[in-house]
Amino acid sequence: MSIKSTILTHFREVAKESNADLAPLTDDLPLTESGLDSLSFAIVVTRLEEALGVDPFADLDESRFPTTVGDFVKIYEDAAK
Repeated sequence: MSIKSTILTHFREVAKESNADLAPLTDDLPLTESGLDSLSFAIVVTRLEEALGVDPFADLDESRFPTTVGDFVKIYEDAAK
């Protein structure tokens, strides 16, 4: 499974568990409009660290924090290199 597929799967799983209405996950979708709240994102990041073995936010420059789904995926793809 690709990194992007893994991330989107976790978005969907967490949304389902929290009964959130998840927006269609396109690369240009702002994270704030995804339907996930901050607790949901914390759960996603924790699960992704376990699944992918990386935490790209540990050393991430504040100016690079993701604002869209595509940004979020890219940060994980870059960290896995």
